[in-house]
Amino acid sequence: MDLKKEIKVSPLLFLSLDDFLNTVAVVVAMSGGVDSSVAATIMAKSGCDLSAVFMRNWDKRDESGTDVGCQWEKDWEDVQRVCTMLDIPVKMIDLSQQYWTRVFEPSLEEWQRGITPNPDVPCNKEIKFGALMDVALSGPNQWLVTGHYARVHRVNLPSGGTRCTLVKAVDSSKDQTYFLSSISQTQLSRGLFPLGNYLKRDVREMASKLGLPTADRPESMGLCFVGQKEGHIDRFISQYLPPNPGPIVDLKGNTIGQHQGLWSYTIGQGARIPGQPTKMFVAAKNIERNTIVAVPGSHHPALYCKAVQTTSWNWISGEPPCVLLSGGWLEADSKICYGDREEKCTVVLQGEGVLATFANPVRGVAPGQYAVLYSGEQCLGSGKIIDTTPVDPNLDSTVPP
Repeated sequence: MDLKKEIKVSPLLFLSLDDFLNTVAVVVAMSGGVDSSVAATIMAKSGCDLSAVFMRNWDKRDESGTDVGCQWEKDWEDVQRVCTMLDIPVKMIDLSQQYWTRVFEPSLEEWQRGITPNPDVPCNKEIKFGALMDVALSGPNQWLVTGHYARVHRVNLPSGGTRCTLVKAVDSSKDQTYFLSSISQTQLSRGLFPLGNYLKRDVREMASKLGLPTADRPESMGLCFVGQKEGHIDRFISQYLPPNPGPIVDLKGNTIGQHQGLWSYTIGQGARIPGQPTKMFVAAKNIERNTIVAVPGSHHPALYCKAVQTTSWNWISGEPPCVLLSGGWLEADSKICYGDREEKCTVVLQGEGVLATFANPVRGVAPGQYAVLYSGEQCLGSGKIIDTTPVDPNLDSTVPP
């Protein structure tokens, strides 16, 4: 079967005519999954000078001393099979060291301090659109294609040149702009997302009809370095962090349980404390005292906040909206966790980030997570949460005295 004849697509769906005419090369990042396989197939039909790369991020030898039987070997085999069918060259790039130093180690430090990081967000900035883009794209007029469900709109500026905006995918249930919210304007301007206009079910059907070897591959879920392993995230982290036991207390300061490390729980999570009349949930952590606060019931007021303070904010456009620069406030939609519904909020610049005040209280917000802002379909950017404002002023985020 000639897969290139099965899909009709114009590269002008992704690039301006000038960009396409000046294109030197297009490189597709492949993972061994169905999404990147279909993205490669679409671009193969576009007539671009196409090649592929497989990015190896995690080295199992760091844990077990051997690579044998590691999931990346299966992924690499599937990538090679797809590229053979598409008749495009492919190579493997080992970025496990860069991933370790730029993503995993900083995340491990945050877990140790009781913060809840989301490594998949900096992975896109530091690895896929950072280290990989630096290696795979050797010069101008080259593009990196990924299987993300997102879209890029290129807008011509009156002063000349273009500005790229990151826009939600057509399939709202699979939209991945949350994970792309930390990439820069420069990185975004060199990225192509051919799946942004497709529904997931159509991508899966396309792969099946074309006979792609990855058509029946299951969805990859969870953190990229934990998804391959048995057990929960806390059991995985315990391989790298020694136990640091401390008390779990109620709002009155009474000890009701023990934890093995602040990293073993996140805000809003069930506390797994035996012997309690009501199921308890984590409401706060006190890093200095190595203490976790738990409250009864999944909708206790202490589980909700009305605002978040962020830092290290990234505006995808390269600068804040004019209304914020002039000292005003911006109405936007916010998302704290991937898969959560968006929340209306009011935003002002504050420090190195923004202060976002929600129209309605939001449950289970933890420092270390990312607050992502949207204006309609456009993703404006994101920043890391460093503090929350409780709904009840009498319920601060520290352990009761």
